[in-house]
Amino acid sequence: MATSKFFQHLPTVLLGIVVAVVLLLVLVTFQVSETECAVMTTLGNIEKKADLKPGLHFRWPYPFQRVYKFDRRLRCFEGNAGKLEETSTSDEQNILVGIFVEYRIADAEKFFVSLERVSEAEQRLNNWMRAARNATFGRYRFNQIVNVDAKEVKLAQIQKEMLDEIRRNAAPFGLEVEAVGINAFNMPSTISEEVFKRMIQERKSAAEKFLSTGALEAGKIRTAADKAKADLLTEAEAKAKTIRAEGDAEAARYYEVFKANPELAAFLRKLDSLRRIMQSRTTLVLDTGAAPFDLLNADAAKLGPRAR
Repeated sequence: MATSKFFQHLPTVLLGIVVAVVLLLVLVTFQVSETECAVMTTLGNIEKKADLKPGLHFRWPYPFQRVYKFDRRLRCFEGNAGKLEETSTSDEQNILVGIFVEYRIADAEKFFVSLERVSEAEQRLNNWMRAARNATFGRYRFNQIVNVDAKEVKLAQIQKEMLDEIRRNAAPFGLEVEAVGINAFNMPSTISEEVFKRMIQERKSAAEKFLSTGALEAGKIRTAADKAKADLLTEAEAKAKTIRAEGDAEAARYYEVFKANPELAAFLRKLDSLRRIMQSRTTLVLDTGAAPFDLLNADAAKLGPRAR
């Protein structure tokens, strides 16, 4: 009878054992996720291997041992000091600059011992950001920050110097600073007009320089073109004189023939004139006694034997 009662309550007993085991495991184990880092203390003292890696770990139940977890993912922080704030350049020009930092908790033990809370860490970052910004911008001139010539701008170098300084300050506290950037930049209204005037003057000076260079080059081109023109004209005139001389020499031979027979010369000139006049359809009413139409007269046959 007792045995039957025991088996009758066996499921309840097993369920109770399972629940007790689960509760015991919950009390003596904990898990650290991939996005977390953690430290464990024993009676308030940090364990030697306090920086726990992701995975399942065992512990003594509270209050003997406690576990502190921190999110180790990258954070972007501007803070009060990171917002737009006035600073000065090396040439005593006031500017408004806003910066940000990207950081993570890299060493949970150092972070827990020195800071413990993220709010405390970001308060420290406020101070480091302000000090790094003022010191770094104070080493550069205004025209190395604002300039139309990209080669003169040193913003990338300024960001690197701020990163090195903030990273050096944050490392002993278990913080790893990945990047520092400038997210806002402005100028007080008192110097904005002066800056714009100076930029306009610089652009005018550059434009005048380009115009002067262009005028000089244009003068060189004109001079070269005039020289080439003069050379071509000289060469053409020389060739024309040569051709004219050759033509005169050739004409002289014909003139010798015409001198021997002037009537033939007159006849040929008249024929040439008629040929030019009659090239187009033209109706003329003229006296056949006038040259060169006297060739059309019957008396022109008298020139036949001489013409031949």
